[in-house]
Amino acid sequence: MARAIRFDSIGGPEVLRLETVEVGDPGPGQARVRHTGIAVNFIDVYFRTGRYPTALPSGLGSDAVGVVEAVGPGVTDIAVGDRVGYLIGPQGAYADVRVMPAEVLIRLPDGISDATASTLMMKGMTAQYLFRQVYPLKGGETILYHAAAGGVGLLACQWARALGVTMIGTVSSEEKAALARANGCTHTIISTRENIAQRVRELTDGKGVPVVFDSVGKDTLQASLDSLQVRGTLVSNGTSSGAVVIDTQQLAAKGSLWVTRPAMMHYIQPRAHMLAMADEVFGMVLSGKITSAPAQTFALAQAADAHRALEARQTVGATVLLP
Repeated sequence: MARAIRFDSIGGPEVLRLETVEVGDPGPGQARVRHTGIAVNFIDVYFRTGRYPTALPSGLGSDAVGVVEAVGPGVTDIAVGDRVGYLIGPQGAYADVRVMPAEVLIRLPDGISDATASTLMMKGMTAQYLFRQVYPLKGGETILYHAAAGGVGLLACQWARALGVTMIGTVSSEEKAALARANGCTHTIISTRENIAQRVRELTDGKGVPVVFDSVGKDTLQASLDSLQVRGTLVSNGTSSGAVVIDTQQLAAKGSLWVTRPAMMHYIQPRAHMLAMADEVFGMVLSGKITSAPAQTFALAQAADAHRALEARQTVGATVLLP
């Protein structure tokens, strides 16, 4: 038996409940993993609130690390005792133990602790695919990045610094601004009291930036578009404040702008590519270019409290549940 967070109706954090569930032996192509750390991501809120549909009742969470307890027939590249992490697969990571498709498991290097790995699977891979695949940064660019003190944001600050990129990051408070700058963000804009697009123009001598990475969505859309150079690119990689609706006439009027809405699933497959992405993320950590640890932790049973803190913007960096 294991404990797992489940919900049978969409709604606020109060719909999350801790249950005892049966976890059997892994079948063909599967592995049973005992978790040591479970990441809380904003995408989990989307599933809980119904923005991303899921069959109910449902588990929650797609991102965790742990130790392989058993493997099923046909599994050859993952073994009992391996430390592994994952970021794709069926919902249900908010649990002590679960059975997973072995093909989604990523073996963790010896030099990276479980605590660090618990902050890297979804968040580190997101930074990788945004900066290395969606809009490949070569160094020397000036970019705008929203939510620079968030879980992905702090990794992005460090990655940008390592690439030689000038990063302008938006944050909601002076405390978060200081944290983002300490992690490599060149300039910060406090969105609660500053005009984002105006500050971007001031910092770029009126030119604007070639790319904006926007995980906030509705509340920052206009500022993002107004911050772009002619033929600039908006990478709309999240909608934490609400869905994005774009009038294509605006794109022409504001300078023949490009917009992309990337999804991890389209950048992480096949498995060999996922493993290569993970190797780059781990390499950034092992080389000392990125450091990462949970900024706040909650017990598994406190998953609802973790969601409340996340939605209230009371968190910085990565939030992790401990089984």
